[in-house]
Amino acid sequence: MNEVCEFLKKAQTYYLATVEGDQPRVRPFGTAHIYEGRLYFQTGLIKDVAKQLAANPKVEICAFVNGEWLRIAAEAVYDPAIEAQESMLEAYPSLGNMYKAGDGNTAVYYLKDATATFSSFVAEPRVVKF
Repeated sequence: MNEVCEFLKKAQTYYLATVEGDQPRVRPFGTAHIYEGRLYFQTGLIKDVAKQLAANPKVEICAFVNGEWLRIAAEAVYDPAIEAQESMLEAYPSLGNMYKAGDGNTAVYYLKDATATFSSFVAEPRVVKF
């Protein structure tokens, strides 16, 4: 999981896919944070992505760095704990102008039953589960 988090941080931007009805939705994200042994990302509850995750928590994440890509299939689990929100916002202080822990909008999710696959054109895929 640490290796996956570091890859996402190195990429800086990764793409998170959700489903809305029968339509896939993909958007860029930039938060990757380990808190209490879980890999988290952050968004706002007022955003469509949060509504999509509430309806169907299955996600895929894709990131690309220096000829290698990472795909993660997982379930996104909403964590309402203020401490988890605070930890994320401490790790990403630039979010402080839009989000505050306990503001009713800040949402953090951790990845459950994740399968992460590292791939490239020059090596066999490598799978990490967490």
